[in-house]
This record gives sequence, C-alpha cells and structure tokens, in this order.
Amino acid sequence: MGQLNVFISVGGTATETQEIFVSAIENRLRSENLIPNTVGRNKFSADSPLKTVNELMNDCSGTIIVALERTYFPNGLEKRGGEKETKLTETKFATPWNQIEAAMAYSKGQPLMLIIEEGLKSEGLLEKGYDWYVMWVKPDKSSLSSTEFNGVLSSWKNKVELYNTNKTKLVSGKTEINPADLTVGELIKNLKTSQLWAVLVGLVGLIVGAFAIGQHFAK
Repeated sequence: MGQLNVFISVGGTATETQEIFVSAIENRLRSENLIPNTVGRNKFSADSPLKTVNELMNDCSGTIIVALERTYFPNGLEKRGGEKETKLTETKFATPWNQIEAAMAYSKGQPLMLIIEEGLKSEGLLEKGYDWYVMWVKPDKSSLSSTEFNGVLSSWKNKVELYNTNKTKLVSGKTEINPADLTVGELIKNLKTSQLWAVLVGLVGLIVGAFAIGQHFAK
C-alpha cells in the first residue's frame, strides 16, 4: 500500500524539548509510509481554523492526538465557591484543540491514537475508557521506541489502512452491501427497478395463492 495521509492534532510547540518530540513522531510516521498533516504546522489556509481542520481531516485516514503542556497553574481551585471546591496544585493542561479535533475525528469514524504527556490533567476525551488507546509518555524520543508504542502504532496503522480501503470503496461506489445487515426499507431502497417489480409480482402471486387455498378449505 502507498503512502497514507494522517492527521496530527498538536498545538504549537513552546520548548525545544516539545519540538524535538513532535518532530520525532512525524519522522517515525513517515518511516511507516504515513504522511503527517497538522494545521498551522505544515498545512495552512485562509479559511477559518475549524473549516481547515475539517477539510484536511477528510483527506486523512486516521488521527493522532499529541497532547503536550500548554497551560500551567502552580495553584488553583476547581468548582470555586461550591460545596465540592477542590484545591489544584501543579496542574497542566493541553491545548483545547486536542479535544476539538479528537471529537471531530471520532465523529468521522477515524482510527484514533492518543499520545499524552505525563502529568497533564486527564479530562474530556483525554481520558482512558473510550474507544481508543491512551498512552501516557514522557515527551522524549526514547518513548517512541518502547514495546508499548511500537505495538500500539502497529495496531493503529492496521486500522488506518482498513479505513482507507473502505473509504476508497465508498468513493468509487464499490462498497459491498451485506443484505443481512439491512432493514426491510434499506433492502427495498437498494433494489433495481426490475428487481422491485419482480418482488412485487412475487408477493402478489403469494397473496393470490394464499387466498385461493383459503377459499378451497373454507368450502
């Protein structure tokens, strides 16, 4: 299979450590024949960011969320002034675009892979327990050579290739339909005109035949 486009959700890097880590992820993907695409990093547009993300994501077959520290609070309060007020210390948040783009990718049915910096606040879609694997790592190149990362990447790549195959069939109009998975209405909708008439004629024949048999035994 040739090269496939994948979407990378990552904010603008703030430190040299973050930039080296993100570049290492991109290089690793290229070595797997996966082309990383990120709005504001290697893809730019005059349209609104949300529209640009949506259009770019439509050209991709999978999404990786790379969540790195964007905001840091030494001290703070959660639910301030309420009965469940909680003190926060050493709290780190990723860019909110990670959440937005993860939701967009999931709504499109794309395979998702989450790489999250250790220590970030786990909330929203950046939590375990959903339909994708969440990997907590140190933002270091060595994290990309671990047994866990290699296994998760391989599994995700297989899903990306399958997604691309199905998307290609859909675009070319060659999607295979399994009648067992269709409702009666969907079955009728997918019938050709000649097939529909044949079904209707057959049903009429069955009804007439059943009526005749009923009349015979009613005598």
